[in-house]
Amino acid sequence: MINIYDTANQMASDLEKTEEVIALKDVFGRLKADTEAYGVFDKVQNLQMELQQKQMSGAEITQEDIEKMQEFTTQFEQFPVINELMEAEKKVNDLINELNQIITKPIATIYQSK
Repeated sequence: MINIYDTANQMASDLEKTEEVIALKDVFGRLKADTEAYGVFDKVQNLQMELQQKQMSGAEITQEDIEKMQEFTTQFEQFPVINELMEAEKKVNDLINELNQIITKPIATIYQSK
């Protein structure tokens, strides 16, 4: 019988070698080197986590929360490296979505057959 986890681990290893992931790693390294841009990026990430925790706990996201997030995200425009990171993240996400479609094709086929 096949060990699907070996296949998944090999896929993870192969994913690290893709153009998309290498580019993401490079851009993230450049972002971290820019302390001002990384500070803004870090604040947004922390705020996103706070808002997700609020949602999961059933707490209401306030207008103040939304305005705070909008304020930080508009600061992104000042830092081209953040925009490059978002572009690189999108490419990695697109690749993962394509892989997910391939991986889940056997399951989709089950439901498509009549």
